[in-house]
Amino acid sequence: MPAPTDSSTSLAVEQTGRLHRTLGRFDIIFLMIAAVVGLETLGQVSTYGAEAFTWALVLAVFFLVPYGLIFAEVGAAFPQEGGAYIWVRTAFGRGAAAIAALLTWVTQPVWVGGSMAFLAAETWDSYLSPLPSGSFADYAFKIVFIWITVLAAVVSLKRGKWLPTAGAVVKVALLVFFVLTTIIYAAQHGTAGLSTGSFSPTLAGLFGSVPILLFAYLGFESSSSAAGEMQNPARDVPVSIARSCATAAACYLIPILAILLVIPADQITGIGGLLDAVATVYSVYGGAADTLLTITAVAMVFILASQGSAWMIVSDRMQAMAAADGSFFGGFFGRFSERLGTPVRVNILSGVVATVFLLASMRITGDSAAVFGVVLTISISTFLLSYLLVIPAAVRLRKADVPRPYRVPVSDRGFAALGAICFAWVLLGSWVAVFPGTLEFLFSLDYSFTDIWGVTQSRFELFTLGTLAALLILGAVGYLRGATLRTTPLPSTDADPASALP
Repeated sequence: MPAPTDSSTSLAVEQTGRLHRTLGRFDIIFLMIAAVVGLETLGQVSTYGAEAFTWALVLAVFFLVPYGLIFAEVGAAFPQEGGAYIWVRTAFGRGAAAIAALLTWVTQPVWVGGSMAFLAAETWDSYLSPLPSGSFADYAFKIVFIWITVLAAVVSLKRGKWLPTAGAVVKVALLVFFVLTTIIYAAQHGTAGLSTGSFSPTLAGLFGSVPILLFAYLGFESSSSAAGEMQNPARDVPVSIARSCATAAACYLIPILAILLVIPADQITGIGGLLDAVATVYSVYGGAADTLLTITAVAMVFILASQGSAWMIVSDRMQAMAAADGSFFGGFFGRFSERLGTPVRVNILSGVVATVFLLASMRITGDSAAVFGVVLTISISTFLLSYLLVIPAAVRLRKADVPRPYRVPVSDRGFAALGAICFAWVLLGSWVAVFPGTLEFLFSLDYSFTDIWGVTQSRFELFTLGTLAALLILGAVGYLRGATLRTTPLPSTDADPASALP
């Protein structure tokens, strides 16, 4: 395959001059913990019972480790603003990069508007103040939640980064307190009756949990979307990925086990799994339990908002660089504010998309838990599909003749094998997310679609495939509209690594 010759457009080079280098290693680590460690997935994956812990452990070893190694090397070797967009463009050209960036970016407003807002509202309604589903107050709460995450992405990174950082600190503190309380509870009241056999992995558990677990473990390389705003990306990216991956593995494995210890699997709901377990174990604090639960609920809403803002910060930058590079609507969305150094136009677009998806999600027939599960799966599908391009690009970039501050100590074939392992997992997760129940049918496993999802299969597929079709149309139109900007690129330079491939 010949090496792509695309180089950055003059607009893309101009916009990188507006970036403010404000991210140090501490900021990168906590930004990634805020974004990737998702409390919303703890309950959803725990619905698969004790084997969810087993599969989480399997993926931590056989997916998270090779994935982290691959992107630690690539992120350090290609420290350009735009991250994965630049990597895919360098490996396969602008067309593929435009698709990868769109799928990565749109996941975040869909996820914030269709899943995070629902979980925040459910938390508020259940533990703080009544918020009847479908009421004016419900709509208002969710819309305000969305635009708080947008505002954090609009303000300068020097200030906006502190919401995700604070959220990451609160998140880790909450999980530590929950786990310690669970130990006390188990000592006093026993456990939910888990046996060694209940941890045995099954195909049904694999097919059900792998998309959620992959969604939970993916995203640590996304900090490179803001590489142009890092003080020393070549040095800090590998260390940040290693530390945040290790933190994430602990923040998933231990709390999942804690939830399963105190809540029977058949009583766990995706939307309320963690807080249901919290409410149970807080009984050890007697009269203080209600106060602690209220504080925890407030912290949960804050954590969700900080998590959404972290993703808006990194994914909006990728899409803005794609736009500035002629891959999304002719550059209109590719401008960064001179004063703030942020992609305000894409930030606003993310808020609009999140709001529209929220309103569409509210029309799904089913309770809030069903809506949460369906929309979370749509977010998972768009996110995983983007890695079917990003992972092969990372493997191909191993052949690029560029300095490598960090190099995985394996041969090129070994590096390709790591990529193949990650790609196989993502391919499995993508299929299961878009077409749930099909592999179960193939292997003659029991699968009641309506009982599991709370909606009919036709409605699920209409919403999922309709979303993907709309995205493909949006991407095609956006790419065509960027043709004029692409006709006058700058010559390839050392700052643009496309020419480094053989």
